[in-house]
Amino acid sequence: MRRTKEESEKTREDLLNAAVRIFSEKGVARSTLDEIAKAAGVTRGAVYWHFENKTQIFEALHERLHRPFVDMILEDLEKDHPEPMVQLRDLCIQIMLDIEKGKQRQQTLILFFMKSDYSGDLAPYKDKHREKKAESMRLFKRYIEKAKTAGKLNTQADPELLTQCISCFMKGTFLNIWITRKALILKTKRLN
Repeated sequence: MRRTKEESEKTREDLLNAAVRIFSEKGVARSTLDEIAKAAGVTRGAVYWHFENKTQIFEALHERLHRPFVDMILEDLEKDHPEPMVQLRDLCIQIMLDIEKGKQRQQTLILFFMKSDYSGDLAPYKDKHREKKAESMRLFKRYIEKAKTAGKLNTQADPELLTQCISCFMKGTFLNIWITRKALILKTKRLN
């Protein structure tokens, strides 16, 4: 039976969603392609149709997480906004709302923030993922530079430092929300 492009894409997404769950529960190194296939409800052959190995799935998860954010920022930077810092604030809010709406995105963020040590087979991806983060930071920095150029920010402001602060704030906010939710879930389970 020949599969349509839509069916193939759905299978790929199902595999990525299953991989996030399995990787989060067991770690990438201890996960198997059989477990991912079973969790996705497909055969191991379907896994190999889309991915050569677990590290390729790991990389696809990172790309699925990273690319929409970069695209959102690039699209937003094209707008001629009179207040670049307000524009940056609004973008950060939109990013947090997008994360809030997507359970898969939340799980993937936790996987990369807290559960990936980039050792063994994942070591080659450490620098690659660091560069993608640096790319995002350079894009955030452009807002600050636009604000300085427009006279909307103190000329002594350090765009690099402000970019780091914004990144730390957003990451910290997300992790704090996640930790608080986990604590509430555990408390609810104990009460029942």
